[in-house]
Amino acid sequence: MGYTKIKTTAQILGISLLLLLPFIARAQSSSVQTIQLQSKLVNTTLSYNVILPPDYRTSSATRYPVLYLLHGFGGHYSDWVTRTNVADYAAQYRLIVVTPEGNNGWYTDSASTATDKYEGYILKELIPDVEKRFRTIESRYGRGIAGLSMGGYGALKFGLKSPGTFAFAGSISGAVAVPSWTEDDYQNLKSIRDSAFSAFGPIGSEARNANDIFEITRKFSTARVASLPYLYLDCGTEDILISDNNRLAALLREKKIPHEFRELPGDHSWAYWNQQVQEVLRIAAGKLRAGKK
Repeated sequence: MGYTKIKTTAQILGISLLLLLPFIARAQSSSVQTIQLQSKLVNTTLSYNVILPPDYRTSSATRYPVLYLLHGFGGHYSDWVTRTNVADYAAQYRLIVVTPEGNNGWYTDSASTATDKYEGYILKELIPDVEKRFRTIESRYGRGIAGLSMGGYGALKFGLKSPGTFAFAGSISGAVAVPSWTEDDYQNLKSIRDSAFSAFGPIGSEARNANDIFEITRKFSTARVASLPYLYLDCGTEDILISDNNRLAALLREKKIPHEFRELPGDHSWAYWNQQVQEVLRIAAGKLRAGKK
């Protein structure tokens, strides 16, 4: 029941609208589910949250686009729901939001650990599971992916390496250059260094180059650019990663790859990410195609 209908009914019955506000909020809110998925590639059970739009239960014929929202280093699948207001923000869009578990695997098939196949997990297990369980648009025009920090790196990498899978890829405060960092760049960041070596292998290795966003972008021909999803990236001006994001934006401009880059006041924090996920949702909803069964 929409706000206008509730308001009209209240006027007819002489009921105070204030008494109906809890019902209005409930009618317009998203619902959140937690799914347990047994992964053969990672050899464990991985959880993911699903945020369903307010009309999902009442509009049984509608199929919805999906935005996959990746967490950052040191985080988990639940972070987006518990540390931001993403479920409330998503309620205004006819969009399903999925927040997967990626642990500290850099959304990559590990160069050193056979069971850390987080790139394969997202593409070969998670997406098919979501599309089996929920009414989604099962084409690239109905899929977007975005994330923060490590997840921002992962989302852009998925967009560049698997352009046939996604129509939109977005990064908030993306750790976009970690595969190409030198030992000096890892100073005072031991935990990130250890995870990066586990995921990408030694500096200069083939695995590093294969997962380096800059290297992937440099190899794109003019003909292949048209196949890419729309890319969005932003970063706070006080963020340690702003320089890497500026370099990536410059390379995207050089290669004439359609994208949007924003430098905004802010640092590497949940306050910034809570603010910017609203823009990611808005842009993703505009780039992804809604549809009916």
